[in-house]
Amino acid sequence: MMGGTTMQCVYNHSHAQAARLTEEQLIQIEQFMKSHVPPRDMLRFFREQCGLCREKFYNVFAKMKKKIMQGRNTIEEVLCLNAQRGYTVFYRNCDDSNVLSDIIVAHSISIQMMRT
Repeated sequence: MMGGTTMQCVYNHSHAQAARLTEEQLIQIEQFMKSHVPPRDMLRFFREQCGLCREKFYNVFAKMKKKIMQGRNTIEEVLCLNAQRGYTVFYRNCDDSNVLSDIIVAHSISIQMMRT
């Protein structure tokens, strides 16, 4: 899966500038994210290649995920992705707060089948 790529890097935990990932490594992480590779497998890959520490990897991963989500929180991202993919989303908030209480996601074909 990830064994064919070789990257050379010198990873120095003690110096922030030296510990920065290269552009090639950031692109590799993005490609793994698009391919839905689990983060633990990405971490294992970069640990073998560079000796990258867990905290640094997950900080970079979280930053990239936040960039992909364009500032939306998790619930907003779920609603947005479902709308983009043609699903109908019904949701309800609690009356006294803005807390999501119920959510129903259905594909338009499923709704048509239910109506018949």
